[in-house]
Amino acid sequence: MFEHRTRPLLSKSRFIRRLLFTSVIGVTALILSLGLGMAGYHYFEGLSWVDSYANASMILSGMGPLTPLQTDGGKIFAGSYALFSGLTFITVVGVILSPIVHRVFHRFHLEGSSDHEHR
Repeated sequence: MFEHRTRPLLSKSRFIRRLLFTSVIGVTALILSLGLGMAGYHYFEGLSWVDSYANASMILSGMGPLTPLQTDGGKIFAGSYALFSGLTFITVVGVILSPIVHRVFHRFHLEGSSDHEHR
């Protein structure tokens, strides 16, 4: 997906397209994760879809649940979903920021190569 270090930097328009692509992947992962959380709260705790959304979004954002859990299944789901959400958040941030980090490192490499060649 990324150009090799010996290749020139992407044009600004292609870089923005790459950034939009990774952002779409990240947002899609968040939406799917939110849907999974909503389904779990709805199934295991019998919460309404609105309450399931509120709880799942709070867990996914790292804030914690709103509704006290009543069932053992709901507690196991919530704990598992919290662990999953933490990893999802880190992964999504990595996916979205990867083009920016790559571009910065690529630019430093190109600048270092041209400085070395002119000495």
